[in-house]
Amino acid sequence: MTQSTTTQATSAIAGEGTIKSTVTKPAKEISYKSLIATVIFGLILWFISPPEGVTQNAWHLLAIFLATIVGIITKAASMGTMSVVAMALVALTRVLDPNPVMAITKTLSGFGNSLIWLIVMSFFIARGFIKTGLGTRIACWFIKAMGKTPLGLAYSLSISELVLAPAIPSNTARSGGIIYPIIKSIAGMFDTDPANDASRKKIAAFLTLSAYNANIITSTMFLTATASNPLCQRFAADLGINITWGSWAMAAMVPGLVALIVTPLIIRKVLPPTLKDTKQALVIVNESLKEMGPISKNEWFMVATFFILLFLWILGGLFGIDATTTAFIGLSILLLGSVLNWEDVKSEKAAWDTMVWFAALVMMASNLNTLGFIGWFSNWIKGYIASLSWLAAFPIIIVVYFYSHYMFASATAHVAAMYAALLGVGVSLGIPPYLLAYMLGFIGSVFGTLTHYGHGPAPVLFGSGYVTVKEWWTVGAVLSIFFILNWMVVGGAWFKVLGLY
Repeated sequence: MTQSTTTQATSAIAGEGTIKSTVTKPAKEISYKSLIATVIFGLILWFISPPEGVTQNAWHLLAIFLATIVGIITKAASMGTMSVVAMALVALTRVLDPNPVMAITKTLSGFGNSLIWLIVMSFFIARGFIKTGLGTRIACWFIKAMGKTPLGLAYSLSISELVLAPAIPSNTARSGGIIYPIIKSIAGMFDTDPANDASRKKIAAFLTLSAYNANIITSTMFLTATASNPLCQRFAADLGINITWGSWAMAAMVPGLVALIVTPLIIRKVLPPTLKDTKQALVIVNESLKEMGPISKNEWFMVATFFILLFLWILGGLFGIDATTTAFIGLSILLLGSVLNWEDVKSEKAAWDTMVWFAALVMMASNLNTLGFIGWFSNWIKGYIASLSWLAAFPIIIVVYFYSHYMFASATAHVAAMYAALLGVGVSLGIPPYLLAYMLGFIGSVFGTLTHYGHGPAPVLFGSGYVTVKEWWTVGAVLSIFFILNWMVVGGAWFKVLGLY
């Protein structure tokens, strides 16, 4: 019997020849108030005369694109639903081509983007880590080695995230599926009560914020660590900036490692755990490892596949094998080795969901560039700050991009709305293209530190009740200053060593 995401039917035989059936009502996905506001916003923008230098089609595509972003931000509907509606409108209005056949062809062009398939394949590979239990085992190993103090526990979770990030593109899956259950178990061992300040501040609040920030930091460090990174890669490519898996990882490595080391220290200063000794947590880890038993054949197979993936992602270019082909190879190995089966692939809803919204956002953003809007917008912004040197404009762009995330409940929506435009503006002002492209890409994850809704894993961890809104925002505000300085100073120096500018 199959289950859909909207309806679940269960049947039971209740006496001879009688079948009783119950159907649960589907969860409400549409907020009609927000949807109406989104439609009104889009219509107003649609019927405004485009500014000089912008074509009618470019302006109408912008109206659909921005309305989609507003709908995602206000949760008028799910990201997938908003994306499907957007694609329907793009095809129906023929803003990309007057020919109806070409209009739908161009509307669906995003599905042919190799970067979309890279991230989708990576979701399937990530399922192998979760299904085999290898991800949990790795986290337990690090906790066993380092978890005798709260700071040691925080670092063990950070290292776990670092090891898992290259192959698990959903940072929500990493956090919610692997790390969060471990935090809950540790918190339970110390009788943590979310409603009691003294109780949750023993260790749970500190670990929650440490784990969350480790998650968004490691999301900056690998192109395949979170879904919004390939969006940045695609938008940069539209401006002739070529970013590979290896070049992204190399650029991110030094500022990322510095952030992983320093961040728990800052959190400990702002929200110190009252416990000083957490050796008791090792009991849980040892019990979990004992229950899992020795490493299984499928886990070893997963390890071998992981190293093949890393090797080809880093050096595949030497053999003419790109990142997407590598991901297909990895999934093929797991399927042929029976680590995964086709049912696993079909049931990986996050992957198929990502494919739909990714294709829609990439299609609209890329065509805004093709139709000339991004170039026009860059020149328009440039007119206001043209007198600034690139050294003065660079930090302004970074700070505006970072703190505008208070208005966004989705990193992907934020990247889709602002990355290409700010990159175009900065490059037109003389900011070295690769410096700005990487910097905006990395900021596109760590700006999630600001709020308890700013990135996919945030609602999962905040939902535990271990951290208050005030604490989350306070720690986020402090870390935001460190993150900006770290990526601009340490990152900037490292980029110079790499010859990126």
